[in-house]
Amino acid sequence: MALETSGFVPKGNLNTDDSALGKSGRRDTIRRVLDRLVRFRFLILVSLLMAVVSVVFTLLVPIRIGSAVDCISGLASGDAAGTQADILRASLRDNLIRAAVYAVIVGLSTYIMNLVNNRITYLTVRDIRNDTLAKISHLPLSYIDSHSQGDIVSRVVADADQFADGLLMGFTQAFTGIMTIIGTLVFMLRMNIAVTLVVVCVTPLSLFIARFISSRTYMMFRDQSIERGAQTSLIDEMIGNEKVVKTFNKEADVLREFDEINERLTSAGLKAIFYSSLTNPCTRFVNAVCYALVAMTGAYFAVLTQSGSTGTLINGITVGTLTVFLSYANQYTKPFNEISSVISELQNAIACAARVFEIMDEEPESSDEGLPDMGEAAGRVDLSDVDFSYVPDRELIKDLNLSVAPGHRVAIVGPTGCGKTTIINLLMRFYDVDSGRICVDGSDICKITRKSLRNSYGMVLQDTWLARGTIADNIRFGAPDAGLEEIKEAAKATGAHSFIRRLPDKYDTMIGEGGVSLSQGQMQLLCITRVMLNIPPMLILDEATSSIDTRTEMRIQDAFHKMMKNRTSFIVAHRLSTIREADVILVMRDGSIIEQGSHETLLAKGGFYSELYNSQFREKQPQ
Repeated sequence: MALETSGFVPKGNLNTDDSALGKSGRRDTIRRVLDRLVRFRFLILVSLLMAVVSVVFTLLVPIRIGSAVDCISGLASGDAAGTQADILRASLRDNLIRAAVYAVIVGLSTYIMNLVNNRITYLTVRDIRNDTLAKISHLPLSYIDSHSQGDIVSRVVADADQFADGLLMGFTQAFTGIMTIIGTLVFMLRMNIAVTLVVVCVTPLSLFIARFISSRTYMMFRDQSIERGAQTSLIDEMIGNEKVVKTFNKEADVLREFDEINERLTSAGLKAIFYSSLTNPCTRFVNAVCYALVAMTGAYFAVLTQSGSTGTLINGITVGTLTVFLSYANQYTKPFNEISSVISELQNAIACAARVFEIMDEEPESSDEGLPDMGEAAGRVDLSDVDFSYVPDRELIKDLNLSVAPGHRVAIVGPTGCGKTTIINLLMRFYDVDSGRICVDGSDICKITRKSLRNSYGMVLQDTWLARGTIADNIRFGAPDAGLEEIKEAAKATGAHSFIRRLPDKYDTMIGEGGVSLSQGQMQLLCITRVMLNIPPMLILDEATSSIDTRTEMRIQDAFHKMMKNRTSFIVAHRLSTIREADVILVMRDGSIIEQGSHETLLAKGGFYSELYNSQFREKQPQ
């Protein structure tokens, strides 16, 4: 529902308090993510088991390859002959077969692990999105009105996707990476302690570099997410209001503003990617140094072995063993590259998750759990000493008193920003009063459930909303069990039937989101028909005929008269000709009711209403 301009709170980005961006905020985000993963403990155990299987058999493959190399070396030397050569050939064949079998096991276990990791990741993100959307539905309308819708969408969609990517990478590479490091160390220590010490002494440099860089990329990724949200917000606003942009020739201004945001996003993105991308080449350089040292040390020990010199640290290294060590050196250092990339990606994921969790942390509207339902409403509405303002230091409604008898039609008129729509917001409890009471049939609306209160109202707004679906589906939006004949009767009562029957598939015609294939007036007629189908005890018509031509409006007024019969109705209108038959007309200015009475009484009084009414008709007279 549109807000009065006098109380509108400018939209902006969501809370980005610096206190939420520090280490404590990061730790809290990680803790909350882990809390959500607890329910997948069985799948995580399966993933860990498959990671162990994959790593163990991956490490066994080089051993078999190394043994095969020694067999080939023995055969090539020419020293083996006869039975010894047959034994070497059989051993070579056996090692190659085992290596192939191990490789197949690695492939299957990795495949299962990836399936499980994907399931964990996307179920977690699904639940986060569901919880976020559920939280949004319980946030007060003031929150939605005062925050950028594009930024909210960006958090629920783009940031959740970024979080999913980081979480998936963490599961896929972090588990296997850590286990590969541990497993490789164990295997290398069993083979040769001295060469293993060379590897262990060099590789910590990779972790130091990765930690140094990743600790500085979190804030950069956060800035990137914020700018992405601002960009989404601008695109959402501009596409939704493209006609206005073109009408006022603001294309250049919009492009300039978009370019500014795009430049900021590009700058933030380049910084984040540049610094996070430093990790991989730096750690690869360390790994190359490690590989070279292992090759030289291993070759030296292999020469000593050939000469018969061995010791406590030199268990004897053959050519095949050196091959295994070089393979392990690669396998040992590779996870450091992967983990460093994972750390950078996780920084981005955590930053995105923090933005999603900010929505979940917003204060919801006050709970009405345990409150009674209102029941069937008779339609008596009383406002007593009501004070309300959208912004604390900008007073809007002060000491408002109003009593409406059941079945009366109440029209609310006044200049823009006087508080007309604000009263509707308060009646529907989209906003709660700052002080005073609003009662329906003697019951304070703050002491009954919102659902039962809103079920007692039928509302047609100036702003139309239609969902993607058929004409019939949109009309039965508030009455899902309504049959086609009931829908047709409601459409005939409002005059919508005349244009619906000319559509290609009549009531089964599909319309796009927002009813893009219909005119504004036709969409308004469908919204009115929606209420006509299931008329509740009380009605709210907020500029309901503003998009309809005069001839159609006359038909609609007849339908409204039938619809409002014996029902309490609140009519907000700028066209005063539409509310002449109201039982009472409330004239508002600056949040207060300055006049009230019937149309004739207010005209005879010669006050503000008379000025408004006469000014409209003077404007219509030819000059």
